[in-house]
Amino acid sequence: MERSAPRHFSMLREFHLADFFTLGNAACGVGAILLAMTFMASRDMSHFMAAAALAPAAFIFDVLDGRIARARHQHSALGRELDSLSDVISFGMAPAALAFAAGLQGGWDAAALVYFVCCGVSRLARYNVTAEQLAGNESGKVKYFEGTPIPTSVVLTGILAAAAWQGAMGDRIWGGVYDIGPWNFHPLSLLFVLSGSLMISKTLHIPKF
Repeated sequence: MERSAPRHFSMLREFHLADFFTLGNAACGVGAILLAMTFMASRDMSHFMAAAALAPAAFIFDVLDGRIARARHQHSALGRELDSLSDVISFGMAPAALAFAAGLQGGWDAAALVYFVCCGVSRLARYNVTAEQLAGNESGKVKYFEGTPIPTSVVLTGILAAAAWQGAMGDRIWGGVYDIGPWNFHPLSLLFVLSGSLMISKTLHIPKF
């Protein structure tokens, strides 16, 4: 009796070329998180800078997967979900992990980082719902973003890398550290609050090219 192909191989056949670039994006995000944890154990600055360098690499994969999908007319619900999940890792969790490794470890800092990641997840979920609503029109495309796209967090990673390059880590990080109530607070964590708030804004419309 003829055997059917293993289920994991069947799933791989459903992948398009663009989806493998999307997985490259996710791989960069996971690598950045692992390197951030490695830095906390080793205190070797090369680990931190390597983690930061994976952010622009993830961004390149993110741009390429969209362009390849458009060029090959291979848009799919699977590709959109893969893209969102990869973005949560690379542009949500990875910057938060890098910020924590850099020294934003106070209780208020942690709250800011959790808020940032939750905003990113919410923003991507809302975008996917919007894309589904527009799937039946003539263009089948979303014409603009509501709120800033989550890959804009590469700016935050760049700021952390610049601070690390100048030796501004831990309590020496830009903006200093303050005791507020039961927890420490680094004002630099407010950049993550700002970024998260801009992502979930419904009044900020950014054209999608």
